[in-house]
Amino acid sequence: MPLLPDLPVKEALPQLLQELETHNRAVLEAPPGAGKTTLVPLALLQAAWRHDGKILVLEPRRLATRAAAERMAELLGEPVGQTVGYWVRMDHVVSKNTRVEVVTEGILTRMLQEDPALEGVAAIIFDEYHERNLQADLGLALALDAQNVLRPDLRILVMSATLDAATISNWLQAPVVRSQGRLFPVQTHYLSPAEVAAAGNYPAQRMTALVPKAIRKALTEEAEGDILVFLPGMGEIRKVAQQLENKLADNIALHVLHGDLPLSKQIAAIQPSANKRKVVLATSIADTSLTIEGVRIVIDGGFSRVPRFVPRTGLTTLVTVPVSQASADQRRGRAGRLGPGICYRLWSEADQLQLPPRQAPEIFDADLTGLVLELALWGIKNPEDLHWLDTPPAAAAALARDLLLRLQAIDSAGNPTAHGKALASLGIHPRLGHLVVRGHELGQGSTACALAALLAERDILKPVQLTWGDGLPDLPLRLEMLAGQRPPTPGYTTDENALRRVKEHAQHLRQRLREPGKHIQPDLAGLLTALAYPDRLAQREASGRVRLVSGQRASLPTELLGEAEFYSIAHLDLGKQPRILLAAPLSKTELLEHFEDQAETLQEVRWEEASQQVRARTLKRLGALVLHEAPVAKPDPDLVAQALLQALQEKGIERLPWTEEALRTRQRLAFLHHLSPAEWPSMADEALAQSMDEWLAPHLFGLRSLDQVARLDFKELLLSQLSWEQRQEMDRLAPTHLQVPSGSRIALDYADAAAPVLAVRLQEVFGLLDTPHIGGGKVPLLLHLLSPASRPVQVTRDLRSFWHNGYFEVRKDLRGRYPKHHWPEDPLSAPPTRGTKKRPQ
Repeated sequence: MPLLPDLPVKEALPQLLQELETHNRAVLEAPPGAGKTTLVPLALLQAAWRHDGKILVLEPRRLATRAAAERMAELLGEPVGQTVGYWVRMDHVVSKNTRVEVVTEGILTRMLQEDPALEGVAAIIFDEYHERNLQADLGLALALDAQNVLRPDLRILVMSATLDAATISNWLQAPVVRSQGRLFPVQTHYLSPAEVAAAGNYPAQRMTALVPKAIRKALTEEAEGDILVFLPGMGEIRKVAQQLENKLADNIALHVLHGDLPLSKQIAAIQPSANKRKVVLATSIADTSLTIEGVRIVIDGGFSRVPRFVPRTGLTTLVTVPVSQASADQRRGRAGRLGPGICYRLWSEADQLQLPPRQAPEIFDADLTGLVLELALWGIKNPEDLHWLDTPPAAAAALARDLLLRLQAIDSAGNPTAHGKALASLGIHPRLGHLVVRGHELGQGSTACALAALLAERDILKPVQLTWGDGLPDLPLRLEMLAGQRPPTPGYTTDENALRRVKEHAQHLRQRLREPGKHIQPDLAGLLTALAYPDRLAQREASGRVRLVSGQRASLPTELLGEAEFYSIAHLDLGKQPRILLAAPLSKTELLEHFEDQAETLQEVRWEEASQQVRARTLKRLGALVLHEAPVAKPDPDLVAQALLQALQEKGIERLPWTEEALRTRQRLAFLHHLSPAEWPSMADEALAQSMDEWLAPHLFGLRSLDQVARLDFKELLLSQLSWEQRQEMDRLAPTHLQVPSGSRIALDYADAAAPVLAVRLQEVFGLLDTPHIGGGKVPLLLHLLSPASRPVQVTRDLRSFWHNGYFEVRKDLRGRYPKHHWPEDPLSAPPTRGTKKRPQ
């Protein structure tokens, strides 16, 4: 073993080796630039407990994986693939002599599933664990389980720059080894609040306004040193690059750095440039273990793009969020790895205090479908049975199990099926694995691989104008492009990097399937997409609008895809105005052939507002999608009555076809309820609505329309709630009419339950001393004393007082207006009359 370079972590290596002699777990805390990624694996090669076993080093990104392997091989004076090799998706360089393998996190999961004991592996190093990627958490949980059950001699080392080492130590029950860093001083510059406010509120807007200005300032004020610029994503990188192109001096080289670039271009961005200063526009790929040679200046935009899974919709979207304080410190440290540096933070010092201390672990916001499938393959049905730093959320895990059951990847008991094992072996999302395996079984493996690659990678088609909503949702068109069958699309351009990655990914999947053909059939896009996303099938409701299988409605420019009846949806945005981003037409024949077992046939009985009656039809449905319908001549009467009742409930009590007689009966009952609430039913709208299934529903049997409902005797429906005794008592306590001294039977008005009214002409109550009472003598009637023309001349509850006080004033007025009528001076001794002096009766 050659002498290792004098990097800060070197001083901590003896203690680390000693701890791993007596413990099978350890935590190494070392700041950025300490050299832990390259020196620690090489130092462990000398450990006696290794017994020629391999050391696996996990890195979160492909570029970091390859760079770490190359740096270690360089230190050993060997080519990559001898003592040190690497393994990433679609690329690996190892040999029988390899003892240090640098791998991406997903590779470890596959290795564990294929050999849970990890025979021949002496140690696993989890580098940059503070990033808390989902795959790292899963890999560590499985490794700990393997260590506990099968391999107590397996060493597990967790390395982190910013994670709380004490927390990790307590969780792992492992000693902590700390390394001092050797970070050079970095001057940090912030913006003023006014500069921040002037740049706009949206991240993309702020990046476009602030980053080019900051780059020009740094190039002007600092005579030397390359510049590393952190931006949220490729969109912002493109916009900033467009502003800088052809505007930089000849001695300035502009590079971009993101995960979708060819590896050769990524390497060119991180290697030193002999003749030119570099400006590197990078995503969070440059946050941690990479060392970019020559960087002395960091410009931090202050945002990162992270995936967020929304259980309500089953969708994962990328969201732009402020960086954490820990991440900002990591980025600033890039400027001080090789010498004194400068960091320009494009936010204010006040904003710095508002940043979260650390980014939330991905496991809290991720789609757990792949994780739950891996756990099922491991023999774990409940995630809580493993040792996690943060346990996967139960709701997201339950949603993942439901999807895996639908994809036939697990059975109802949660055990993996043969199909589940096959799709998991592909190393892609279970949805896309299901697409590939089922497509291969249908004899369309080449098309399935191409489509899965298209859906897994970045879109190969991008609009010339980067404006919101410009996307073209045509998935078959993209397959045609991939097959070389499509001329350029006006207004759009091909993303060559994305196209290259899609082709590489498709080829990799074909190799895994041993699929010899390369022929792509774009017209199969709808069926194959439906296999991956059975929960996103859609049916056209109108031009430009579809209804998803969930019942959700969304916009889709169907004129661009052809006016098909059904569509398979791959990507959609369920924001305030839901819209489909990527889709393909699907025929009813394909839908019935492949999803009929999930459809149900039922009799739908529902109220139809247009005809004002209940209609019945037989439906074959797949969720909210209607595959077939036919009218039913003799529907189930109970279902009809139920649908009719529901329609009447929705219309409201006041819109029922009440007759005058029924309304008067309801008012009388309301008076009795007011008189004695415990003994008489309430007639309030809310109460009647809540009890419609008791007093109305039994009488709807055999009816279908509102006209038929109107023929019901609503008076009897209300009275049917009373006992025979109550009906007799009702007539006594709340009579419909009252006979007055003239002999007339006057109808009582119960419109106001608290004050029933007797409206009678004044002459007909001559001789009546006191106000009549009802309700068993408890309630005096409100007397509306009327003129001969039936107009009120007095309203009173105290008739005796009226005769003594008010009558004489009223008599003066009525004698003048109605001289033909009798207006005695003593109304109590005068006979009551209905007519005039000449015709008293």
